[in-house]
Amino acid sequence: MSFKINDKVTWIGKIDWELRQFHGYEYSVHRGSSYNAYLIRDEKNVLIDTVWQPYAKEFIENLKKEIHLNQIDYIIVNHAEVDHSGALSELMKEIPDTPIYCTANGIKSIKGHYHEDWNFVPVKTGDTINIGTNDLIFVEARMLHWPDSMFTYMTNDNILFSNDAFGQHYASEYMYNDLVDPDELYSEAIKYYANILNPFSTLVERKIDELIKLELPVDMICPSHGIIWRKDPLQIVEQYKNWAQAYQENQITIIYDTMWQGTRRMADAIAEGIKSFDSKVNIKLYNASKTDKNDIITEVFKSRAIILGSPTVNGSILTSMAAITDLIKGLRFKNKKAAAFGCYGWSGESLKILNEHLEKAGFEVVSEGIREIWNPDQSALERCRDFGKKFAESL
Repeated sequence: MSFKINDKVTWIGKIDWELRQFHGYEYSVHRGSSYNAYLIRDEKNVLIDTVWQPYAKEFIENLKKEIHLNQIDYIIVNHAEVDHSGALSELMKEIPDTPIYCTANGIKSIKGHYHEDWNFVPVKTGDTINIGTNDLIFVEARMLHWPDSMFTYMTNDNILFSNDAFGQHYASEYMYNDLVDPDELYSEAIKYYANILNPFSTLVERKIDELIKLELPVDMICPSHGIIWRKDPLQIVEQYKNWAQAYQENQITIIYDTMWQGTRRMADAIAEGIKSFDSKVNIKLYNASKTDKNDIITEVFKSRAIILGSPTVNGSILTSMAAITDLIKGLRFKNKKAAAFGCYGWSGESLKILNEHLEKAGFEVVSEGIREIWNPDQSALERCRDFGKKFAESL
């Protein structure tokens, strides 16, 4: 499959309807994804990115239907992660001397993946190549989200090929933001930002400011996953600026796991206490062992505060809570408050452990938390309601 974006640019990627896990098993994909590659035909012909390795041969076959491979003058690798560069090995078997434009870190990354010394041309921000009626301008985007990442901007047509920035894991035959379901698009875009780009929010802000200073008009944004932004394309740039500024909504998320339902009952009671103080706050409860971890992370991203709960097991916390707290720590959320709770039978270390995890993750722990022994009775649940109320008051 391919389709023309305009008279010079053709999408020549792969829509992956079957994809359900990404980055190994670290990122859940509910609506599939796409690996977007682009072919520019001008006086010089340029290929921007490829596809994931399992689809490499299919990609080469489809590319041959569009253009004789020897007519490709330049290859641009905006980012060397294998979901974008996976067809390079097959392609370079056919056209081994074709120059590959990428950042200096991109050369290191490509060599690290494929152990080949191809015809690399290192570029940096502001470097330009003329391809005929258009110029291609390179803009480094270090740590958005790898050290090698960059954007490629096409003049005259005013297209920004943004690689992982502004993308989503979202499969659609429509492929344009004005044709797909806007609610689905938003949910996948915010999930993508929360789980992949949030640790680099400071760099996101800086890069957007840098792009603005370059005064490059943008009529279309073509990312490497998901749909293309052609209607009001800068809306996603504005959304990124908003998300990058310690984003939060009026939401409190309670995340817990439970063995014999005691910690779950505590979670319910805490939620009741919060609601009794603030009827307008959006409260969400998730069992970490039953809920997709990336969906939980998206809710943490949206929250102004979270509360973590686990019973004490072997002097520690349940493994699902250990996993989610480690994931939360790595994503470096800012300006969020937190507390902890849990049941115990003997020693009760879970509360201390959860608080330590929260502090290491950069959350402001506003309470010592609450723990209840064995199966909480009505008086214990009333203490939990009071705890929830006081937690809401502290916000």
